[in-house]
Amino acid sequence: CPAPSSLRTPNGTRICAQLYSDNSPYYDQCCAGEVLVVDPGDDVPYMPHGWAARISSLVVGTRCDLTVWSRSGKKGKSRRFGA
Repeated sequence: CPAPSSLRTPNGTRICAQLYSDNSPYYDQCCAGEVLVVDPGDDVPYMPHGWAARISSLVVGTRCDLTVWSRSGKKGKSRRFGA
């Protein structure tokens, strides 16, 4: 997985989080598959089509927090992730 401080676009813009579709019990094989990028300030109450219940691993950048909910529309239990 990338280091939280290295989350940047190719042009150098900061990324707050990257969510991955594939995971593995072996650390060197985690953070694989398709990637969903979360930019600073994004507020997404519903997962993009095809991503619900699919995320297996994530990396949150430095100086960012990612809050997720168990149900769509920001309902249910929440959990907060940081770098």
